[in-house]
Amino acid sequence: MFTSFRLRQFVAALTALMVSACAGPGVYFVDTYAPWRKDAELACLNAGLAYTSAFGTVEPELDGPKHCGAIRPIKLTYSAYGQVEMSPAALVRCPMVPAIDDWVRLSVLPAARMYFGQDVVAVENFGTYSCRPRNNRRGGKLSEHGFANAIDISGFKLADGRHISVKRDWNGDRDERGFLRAVYADGCQHFNTTLGPDANAAHRDHFHFDLARHGKDGLGKVCR
Repeated sequence: MFTSFRLRQFVAALTALMVSACAGPGVYFVDTYAPWRKDAELACLNAGLAYTSAFGTVEPELDGPKHCGAIRPIKLTYSAYGQVEMSPAALVRCPMVPAIDDWVRLSVLPAARMYFGQDVVAVENFGTYSCRPRNNRRGGKLSEHGFANAIDISGFKLADGRHISVKRDWNGDRDERGFLRAVYADGCQHFNTTLGPDANAAHRDHFHFDLARHGKDGLGKVCR
């Protein structure tokens, strides 16, 4: 029969085992899932907001460890209805597709024309889907990347071949700095979480955008 001490030991060991089941290569995370994720993805898919085209393909289910994954993720090769390449292609769940499209079309392209007199031809990203904890911190909550509900933007390629880098140009020359800060600030209009170089050291070289729900009503935003 368990003593209270032995019972606490057993519960602690069981909890550790459950967390370790949600492991990437040596990285553990706290595994949670909210019903709104499935509802939002199905609503988007049923509304036809993302579909197979020359710009993106509907992929098979992402069935990652535990709650990682997506029902029918979209491999987005071009954004803004084919105007701008995603480099590399972004694997995201359905609601992220119109958010990315609108951000590129309504913010990135106009800002590039204003600051550089030319178009952006590619949006460069570090990645989208990755079953891991936030900021790769062992024991942290599961990242939105684990749900294919986030994208990390590292830079932009202009029509003349020039590259604008978040890491190098965030505090760079006037035009580069102005462009990056403009498109970053506009991210708050299209995404629910917007993190960049001024947020913390983990985001010094990229913009993190996701569609997590914040606040009791799920309508809050985090922009840092």
